Amino acid sequence: MDKTLVQLLEKINKAFGAKVVSVILYGSGADGDYVKDYSDLNVLCVLSQLTSAEFSVAGGIFRFWREKGNPAPLLMSLEEVQRSTDAFPIEFHDMQANRKVLAGQDVIAPLVVSDTNYRTQIEHELRAKMLRLRQKAAGVWDDDDLLGRLMVDSSATFLVLARHALTVCGHPVEWRKRPAIEQMKIQFGVDPEPFLTLMDLREGLTKKLPMAATQLFERYLKQIQILVDAVDRLGA
Repeated sequence: MDKTLVQLLEKINKAFGAKVVSVILYGSGADGDYVKDYSDLNVLCVLSQLTSAEFSVAGGIFRFWREKGNPAPLLMSLEEVQRSTDAFPIEFHDMQANRKVLAGQDVIAPLVVSDTNYRTQIEHELRAKMLRLRQKAAGVWDDDDLLGRLMVDSSATFLVLARHALTVCGHPVEWRKRPAIEQMKIQFGVDPEPFLTLMDLREGLTKKLPMAATQLFERYLKQIQILVDAVDRLGA
């Protein structure tokens, strides 16, 4: 991981030079919850300005990082970072909780994150991710391996959103994902078993599903719906 990040930094510095204000690693790569083959390395690259000139040299960096199996770096201007905390409270709360400054300034520490749209964004992300999960599942329904991989891949995202939902309702949990599973049961009535099964697979504690993938998916999706409904009620 460190070697890959060094390569990325070299490419960013070569492309943007003195315009680089900050490069920050956030998400599971920064919080000790990184799992090889499943986790992404999420990087925020903050520049002093962001124009067509910067975009013209960003393509190679984005391709390199995607080829490593990671989402393209999040490219923002410093002004954009400072003015968008109300639009992206989930992301900025995550960065403030866990981050590693790879280069430049720590532009995240001094931010004041507005929670005006926090619950709404959590519900939006949950519903959007659930719709996407159903769409993808329909395309691999007859393949247990692919359906199982889909569930494992998606579980971490839903648990991150669950942790934010718990924070909104006054029951924050530590960053790692398993504590969120147990707290979801207590606060929202979510059956932890589907999530625990997927975490065991994700972390290599078991090698195969304990039941047919379609059966597990039905249980998994039902619990996600319970979580979505709970977050919806928080806004009532």
